[in-house]
Amino acid sequence: MKDMIQKNKRTWNIFLCLVPALFIYTYVVIVPIARAAYYSLYNWSGGPKMVFFGLKNYQILLKDTAFWDAFFNNIQITVLCVIGQIAIAFVFSCILNAKFIKLKSFHRTVAFFPSTISAVIVGFVWMFIFNYDYGLLNTLLRLFHFGEYASAWLDNPDTIVSVVSIPLIWQYIGYYMAIILSAMTAIDKSIYEVAEIDGASGIERAVYITLPLIKDALGVAVMLCIAGNMKIFDHIYVMTNGGPGTSSMVMALSVYKTTFIKNRYGYASAMSVMIMILTMGIMGIFRLIGKIVRKEKE
Repeated sequence: MKDMIQKNKRTWNIFLCLVPALFIYTYVVIVPIARAAYYSLYNWSGGPKMVFFGLKNYQILLKDTAFWDAFFNNIQITVLCVIGQIAIAFVFSCILNAKFIKLKSFHRTVAFFPSTISAVIVGFVWMFIFNYDYGLLNTLLRLFHFGEYASAWLDNPDTIVSVVSIPLIWQYIGYYMAIILSAMTAIDKSIYEVAEIDGASGIERAVYITLPLIKDALGVAVMLCIAGNMKIFDHIYVMTNGGPGTSSMVMALSVYKTTFIKNRYGYASAMSVMIMILTMGIMGIFRLIGKIVRKEKE
């Protein structure tokens, strides 16, 4: 009886410790989502007058080609960032995990540093790098006699999505390196030693030992990458503002313009809810594919 009382008391103590965090999470996350869902049912321009619209905002949204073009741009950026950020982070992590690398802590700090910089600052820096007249990229191309490849990188609608993905990839490689390296440290060193004795090369150890043993961490990294890039805003706003035309428009920027330029608050709320639904749907599809692949391997 005494043990049961102590157990119940411990449970209540844990619950009381969690209450402040649950309250903050509810206020910061759940309440705004609920309010956005509520406003999405109204034709509202920000004033006191709100006209109930039902699901008409969503019906209009389903036919809004500009929004779905922005969604397609988000998908392109997400795919490029998943490949670029996580693949490069994995390669760098394998290199930093090698025995011959010195000053590992220094390299990890330098690699992680860009992810601590404001996205607005990163956007401005890369905007100047891509500038046609005095940008670093075109200057280097001209310096090494490759001037014919110099381009107005941020003004070409055919390649703009790939170009704006580069700063995103650069900034967050170190972030995903931290996740992957933490998973690598949990791998028993004796496994690598046995593989090395058997004559396995560094690439073979990375592919056949490291990759399978950190698949859960990679799955988390991919999920974070998808969630982060489906709501990307700062970099695009600073570098292109969705241009040229709407060729680099993304969903979050489209919501921003619909809200603060067009003053269509109800419709923008519907767009925000749709972004959440689409992001959760893509993440759910990825998890489903992961489960199917695991079952096939088993």
